[in-house]
Amino acid sequence: MPELFVAMVKEEWRVHSTMFGSLSFALFPILIFWIAFMGSFLLPLMRQALPAGELSLILHANYLMLGFMVGAFGLLGSEVMNRRFGQASLLSYSARSLPLSERFIFANFVVKDTLYYFVLWVLPLALGFLLASPFIGVPVTLPLLLALTLTLSFMSGLCAVFFLSSVYSRSKPALAAILAILAVAAGALYLVTGQNPAVYYPPLNLFLAFSWTGLLISLAAIVCLFVVSIWLFSPETVGVAKHHKSMLVPLTGKLSVFPYPPLAAKDLIDMYRSGGMVGQTLFSFLIPLVVIWFFLSLLSGYLPAYGVLIEFALVTGVIASTMYTWITMFDTFGAYACLPVSVRTLIKSKITTFSVLQIIPALFIAAVSILSGQALYLVPAVVLCLSLSFYSLGITVWLTGLSPSVLVYDVKVMVTYLALTGAALLVLSAVAFAVPFAALGAVLLLIPAVFFARLGFAKWEAREQPGF
Repeated sequence: MPELFVAMVKEEWRVHSTMFGSLSFALFPILIFWIAFMGSFLLPLMRQALPAGELSLILHANYLMLGFMVGAFGLLGSEVMNRRFGQASLLSYSARSLPLSERFIFANFVVKDTLYYFVLWVLPLALGFLLASPFIGVPVTLPLLLALTLTLSFMSGLCAVFFLSSVYSRSKPALAAILAILAVAAGALYLVTGQNPAVYYPPLNLFLAFSWTGLLISLAAIVCLFVVSIWLFSPETVGVAKHHKSMLVPLTGKLSVFPYPPLAAKDLIDMYRSGGMVGQTLFSFLIPLVVIWFFLSLLSGYLPAYGVLIEFALVTGVIASTMYTWITMFDTFGAYACLPVSVRTLIKSKITTFSVLQIIPALFIAAVSILSGQALYLVPAVVLCLSLSFYSLGITVWLTGLSPSVLVYDVKVMVTYLALTGAALLVLSAVAFAVPFAALGAVLLLIPAVFFARLGFAKWEAREQPGF
């Protein structure tokens, strides 16, 4: 039924354009296009440090990770969406008022969201490279092929995590079995061939050596994963009673060393009971980063022995900062408007919850350091990751307040975030690659992090809070 899909696309546009203006939202893909267009002129310089094949590897890995980050649709059947958007009358919740099944509506929702991210992130980059290609001496067929393979890379990550999250919503033991099988298969492939499993990634191989057979295999895998994921999707039935033991008082006591422990405990309980804590950690953090590690390890021939770990710590720090988005997705300020709770207090409580969750990236980087044989650089890597994470958090609080998942698509917000985070990444990369233990100096990022956070407190305290 194309009418439902078209209506959902219009709804998406109206929601975002109402939030921060039609022009600002429409300019977002233009921003990505301009970045890609201008960045294309740097390719001749970048090739002096990395061959074209390694650059394409990094690009495909980034879009695979983007697909991973947005593809956990299987979690949407849980109560998190009802808690966050239950007050809005969206088409996604129209199964009870229209003669349409929940699975059909959900399939349209997933296709709409896929198109949404494709138009915002994939298409603008390909068009920017395409228009720049005549000026940098690149054949026009290369940008067209890149557009195809980046789309396949994005869809591969999205459908893979969609499938895994749908299995997770059905049976957690089944998910554990699938992940174990994949891990064993990757290990066996490495032992038999002696090569990193990432070298067999179909979209990347298709870009390096196009073949119709490779294209059909990639498309078939994506379609199969999508169809099975839709079939596995199981919306939560309204009216099912759930019983939970009291957790607020004991958890508040454990968090008493932090400011506003009751609010932080409430956030953690929300995430735990909705499945968001385990699900988001697995599908938006651990799985993407494990895959990215395999891709980054392919660059070991162009980086020093510790270089892959340093680069991975930086990537992990940026992704760890998105945990603030997980925390703020469960409620809006409207639920607190009738309580003696200020915006400043609420943001500080979210920062407390964020700080507790940083145990996850710290342990993850420590494990990667030991398993990769770089235990000597464990402490610098952890410090680098957490410092960058809190620095990005401070910028996010300043720019987006309690609505990071929405305001990130405001062009002004995105440009400012990229500029400030990119500057820190460049400096940290240069220093850490030159002297690994100099990465300990990354703790100095906590100074601007606190500065930006305080700017955010004052900014959002003085403004009327948006209703999203």
